[in-house]
Amino acid sequence: MSKLDELIAELCPNGVEYVKLKEICEFKRGDSITKKDLIDGDIPVIAGGQKPAYYCNISNRTGETIVISSSGAAGYVSYWDKPIFVSDAFTIKPKSEDVLNIKYLFYYLKNVQIQIYSFKKGGGVPHVYSKDVGTLIIPLPPLPVQQEIVRILDNFTELTAELTAELTARKKQYEYYRDKLLTFGDEVQRVKLGEIAIIERGNGLKKSDFTYEGIPCIHYGQIHTYYKTFAYKTISFVSKDEAEKLKKVYSGDIIMAVTSENLEDVCKCTVWLGEGYIVTGGHTAIIRHNQVPKFLAYYFQTSYFIKQKQKISHGTKVIEVTPRDLESIQIPLPPLKEQERIVAILDRFDALCNDLTSGLPAEIEARKKQYEYYRDKLLTFKEVKA
Repeated sequence: MSKLDELIAELCPNGVEYVKLKEICEFKRGDSITKKDLIDGDIPVIAGGQKPAYYCNISNRTGETIVISSSGAAGYVSYWDKPIFVSDAFTIKPKSEDVLNIKYLFYYLKNVQIQIYSFKKGGGVPHVYSKDVGTLIIPLPPLPVQQEIVRILDNFTELTAELTAELTARKKQYEYYRDKLLTFGDEVQRVKLGEIAIIERGNGLKKSDFTYEGIPCIHYGQIHTYYKTFAYKTISFVSKDEAEKLKKVYSGDIIMAVTSENLEDVCKCTVWLGEGYIVTGGHTAIIRHNQVPKFLAYYFQTSYFIKQKQKISHGTKVIEVTPRDLESIQIPLPPLKEQERIVAILDRFDALCNDLTSGLPAEIEARKKQYEYYRDKLLTFKEVKA
């Protein structure tokens, strides 16, 4: 930061010029193409999403490229430094890199990402158009200042990427040890889930039933999007009258989402460990048992359980598992003390990989907030007066 301060004091002490993007940038539309027209390859096809739509063997952009999606995730800004194929999107680049550094431009666009999203137009499938993005006004400090800002923000980005890579490695390590710890020989008996648990199907509960306070509840969709292996608090509530119509979940019970759009997520579950009871609704199974709750929940994440759920899942567009079919699932059942020992080990891995208040996710989140703070600060300049 001290070097940047020195550059600003030397090169633009009175402020910087602000210009419209269309005055200093070129915009170019992508090319229409469909997957059936292409041969599989390793070149990303950038269309309307935040990630590549698929991969092919030809490119229409090379080098450093900034892409803005036209539809789908319309307005989403991404940066690429390898060959890509731009389809339902457009690219933006400086007319002269002696005036505007492309990476500086990218960081500026990400800083106004919300404003770019606001340019969406049209019903049905809204679009973002280059002519609207071209009206944005960008601060244009001298090139050495731009380059120093890029260097600082690149360091933040690289640190976050390193932490994310470490988190990915830790998750793989966690999955390996989880399966290993939950693998048993003939000395451990196997039982059917129905022999050690009562499994009930949930009913009712729409998101429109939610209230700001009342009886805590968990909706099956929240198991897919929000809750992890266990929960002590809920993010939603229903009225007492509505709760009377729903199935109760007591501390130690497992709530399993038995409906999903894909095989991977069906049977995702969370253990309720909070005080008192909560309620849940349709598309769930409530598993009431006499074992260590987290032991069962961790087992329901293993490759052994996944193989079993594949055999009892049915459906195409919507994948479902019935509570009756769950009763047939084979469960290894070591003594309770051994279950607790295994849970204590896996809890440490779980906290490292998933806890938003500690561990790697918390550190990554802190770095992202720090990056966003400095990005906004570094890209704010006093405007030079004519």
